[in-house]
Amino acid sequence: MLIPYLHIAYNIAFFVAGWIFGDWKNWRRYYSTIIFFIAGDLIQNFTTSFVNYPLWRYHGTIPPNHLLINLLINFMAYPATVLIYLKYALRGWKPFIFHFLLWVFLYSIIEYINLPLGLISHYNGWNIWSSVLINLILFLTLRVYYAYPLIGWLLFFMKMIAIIVVWEIPVFKR
Repeated sequence: MLIPYLHIAYNIAFFVAGWIFGDWKNWRRYYSTIIFFIAGDLIQNFTTSFVNYPLWRYHGTIPPNHLLINLLINFMAYPATVLIYLKYALRGWKPFIFHFLLWVFLYSIIEYINLPLGLISHYNGWNIWSSVLINLILFLTLRVYYAYPLIGWLLFFMKMIAIIVVWEIPVFKR
């Protein structure tokens, strides 16, 4: 069956798309945004894992667990995403809105497909609509961070505080 390999297939598809459609000649312009994207995801995962209060977990047999799948996504899909997304999102309002909505849809539909396949599970009140909302915030924040890094970090930490409060993540409890 192909399902256990879908995480690898998705990431290869992102990598190939990034290679073909990404703005590789200007990759240095996007480098800090790629690092921001990866760091933000790692911080969020660390926050929920540290208190053993996951909002979602990836599943699969190859790679076998959430951590390895998440690292694969961080270092293959996220750089490709930024190289493509910002290449087009920086060309004015109409291209920004189109690519913003396109990437929110793409990330959300992949998760929606993965749910019934058992490649991702939601926990502690998280659901597909939570992911859509976070994807909206994510792609807006990536664009803001590119132009205004400090404001991007502020938005990220505001999002993290909101996640902690809304989903009652017990970060301050013993």
